[in-house]
Amino acid sequence: MSRIDPAALAQALRAGERRALAQAITLVESSRPQDRPVADALLTTLAPHTGKAVRLGISGVPGVGKSTFIEALGLHLVGRGHRLGVLAVDPSSQRTGGSILGDKTRMELLSREPAAFIRPSPAGGNLGGVASRTRESLLLCEAAGYDVVIVETVGVGQSETAVAGMVDCFLLLQLPNAGDELQALKKGVVELADLVVINKADINPQAAALAKSQFEVALHLLRPTSPNWSPPVLSCSALRQEGIAQVWDTVMRFHAALSGSGELADKRAHQALSWLWTLIGDALQQGFRSHPAVAAAMDEVTQAVIAGRLTPAAACRQLMRLYRPAD
Repeated sequence: MSRIDPAALAQALRAGERRALAQAITLVESSRPQDRPVADALLTTLAPHTGKAVRLGISGVPGVGKSTFIEALGLHLVGRGHRLGVLAVDPSSQRTGGSILGDKTRMELLSREPAAFIRPSPAGGNLGGVASRTRESLLLCEAAGYDVVIVETVGVGQSETAVAGMVDCFLLLQLPNAGDELQALKKGVVELADLVVINKADINPQAAALAKSQFEVALHLLRPTSPNWSPPVLSCSALRQEGIAQVWDTVMRFHAALSGSGELADKRAHQALSWLWTLIGDALQQGFRSHPAVAAAMDEVTQAVIAGRLTPAAACRQLMRLYRPAD
């Protein structure tokens, strides 16, 4: 059993103790079975104190300057009196499972700010580069009094549906040389965007202006994610801190548009239910794999599928007949 007292930890977190928030996030990220009931008790205790922050997801390909952009935006927010939580998900090694976790180093100025809390977490191979407990870490930041929470994804070409499904506004960073209109028209991450920002516009203003117009055309052809919002395209230079205020003002306009129509509350409710079913699916798969009869037959069945002696559908039925979950 875990020795952590969830009630005491919740009280310390609500009192603004940064160490308590860090400990709480470590608890919800833990893969130890004995920590899960304690984490659930902590989250239940803190649930009434969540939901008041602006939730912003930021994605973009490696090299687009996500960390520099987040630091520039974060310094702007702190300067305006906000308290900022940053959940920066680092890529995990496919061979070792290790993670660089260098976001605090890349956001050196922001990490010194008392009103900012930066938490790097390993992606762990999760879809979209989002750590499995990032949603819960976001709630912990809200309970600790952070009124803006940013989730940064790895942005390595995987589906970013995971982060779009936990934030209010999904911001996509792009480079000035992002490609022609055909490239911009590619669906996937672009159609999830509530706001597209061309970063590093100072390097080549002409290319930035062209990329901006191309993405405006692309977004016009795609179906908007909200009937109350048409995704705009902005340009900025995070390194020079140019255009950052306009980006944040646009995020707030988006938030006001969805809040005023009641869409934001519906969106968050849908996200919560979607996450519930994701967790149910994960739990069922884990229970299936750990079932003694299934585990004993798994190697033989999978080898038969690989060798072509058994179709995946037949293998599924064979394993399901062995699965008898406990009451």
